[in-house]
Amino acid sequence: MRNDLVGLLTIVRKETLRILRIWTQTLLPPVINIVLYLLIFGSFIGSRVGSIGQDSYINFIVPGLILMAVIANSYGNVSSSFFSAKFQKNLEEILVSPVPDSFIVLGYSFGGIVRGLLVTACLVGVVLVAPGLDLKIQHPFLALIVLLLTASFFSFGGLLNALLARKFDDVSFIPTFILTPLTYLGGVFYPLSGLPEFWAKLSLANPVFHMVSALRYAFLGSADLPLSYALIFLVAGNIALFLACLFYIKRGQGIRN
Repeated sequence: MRNDLVGLLTIVRKETLRILRIWTQTLLPPVINIVLYLLIFGSFIGSRVGSIGQDSYINFIVPGLILMAVIANSYGNVSSSFFSAKFQKNLEEILVSPVPDSFIVLGYSFGGIVRGLLVTACLVGVVLVAPGLDLKIQHPFLALIVLLLTASFFSFGGLLNALLARKFDDVSFIPTFILTPLTYLGGVFYPLSGLPEFWAKLSLANPVFHMVSALRYAFLGSADLPLSYALIFLVAGNIALFLACLFYIKRGQGIRN
């Protein structure tokens, strides 16, 4: 068991060092993006939108912007790292080692979680010093739980994508055509009450909308949707995606053929 833990920690260490070594590609772009979002939507547009409920528009969009960055970076980190290892034939070294398949799944997924949390720390730092923002996290422990579950959910999703992908185009398909639409239609920039009835009902089927709502509740103390829906989905989704990744790793899908 001790050797297994060494293998797990080695994978996590490798992924963490990779993130820190190329920090200009992994940590800096999300910071630049949120600064631009805060400048455009917060200062230029937010002053015309006014308040949403008891919160200013700029405070309203901050939780969604943070979650957008966590989703993109946790998913992208694992999918690109694992597929690159598979493509460059570096993965064989891990597969022939005595590290259990479950620890391989967890090791790469922890890399995505680490990147998601590092990005979150950078963005919160920007938000705290940004002018015009008076944001206080109402439920910090709940915010951490939602961010952890979200990062792990999309890390497992990124690993599953990398396992099933046969070429680099397959890795970029889901982020471009599935994650981006779900995220931008996930209530980051608007409340559920601002939608027509048909689109409001349709938005309830978007899991990202529930995640954004849960994090917004943790930050602001109010949300459009019940918190329990997001937590149940995230817990069940993490278990399902972990088991799916483990199944395909044991099967050797895309890595032994």
